[in-house]
Amino acid sequence: MFFYLITPMQFSHNCIIKCLKLLTIKSWIMSLLDKEPVKRVERVLKNYDPNLSVIVLNTSARTAQEAASSLSCEVGAIVKSLLFKTEQNFTLCLVAGDRKASLNKIKKILNIKDASMASAEEVKNVTGYTIGGVSPVGHVKKLNVILDGSLERFNALYAAAGHPNCVFKINFIDLKKITNSSVKEIVEWDNLNY
Repeated sequence: MFFYLITPMQFSHNCIIKCLKLLTIKSWIMSLLDKEPVKRVERVLKNYDPNLSVIVLNTSARTAQEAASSLSCEVGAIVKSLLFKTEQNFTLCLVAGDRKASLNKIKKILNIKDASMASAEEVKNVTGYTIGGVSPVGHVKKLNVILDGSLERFNALYAAAGHPNCVFKINFIDLKKITNSSVKEIVEWDNLNY
């Protein structure tokens, strides 16, 4: 066996730069995975299925379009977690990225007269996540969850995992189970949101 002692002078400048970039990226990924909201999602995923995990993206997934671009998938395969303020509480609607939630359908399903999008402050207080990283799971308060039936057309779905650069991959059946959601038609079909 031969061992070589390599001194720093033997490394090329490019090699050192590449190594530093890799260390920086690894450090950045680890720092995202250490954030409390991301850890909360990871715990719920692992309790449900040890094979599920958080994926850290190099680019933002704050919007469905950004997420689809980062993941090289269809926009519709991105799960938007939309929090609605209803008359007495809040309801989380999980909607396909290429669809727009219908307030009229949501009100009819919930048998209420008034519903609106929750404010950024309400989203943070109710879910524990900031807008752009709202996960379908791991909320700080118990929520009624409605799942858009149009998501069933995709084999793989991607949902936010507590941070705009973190997502997780799941199928429709497991998303329904892990969120304990009811599947309903809650989107506008005449005005698709691509």
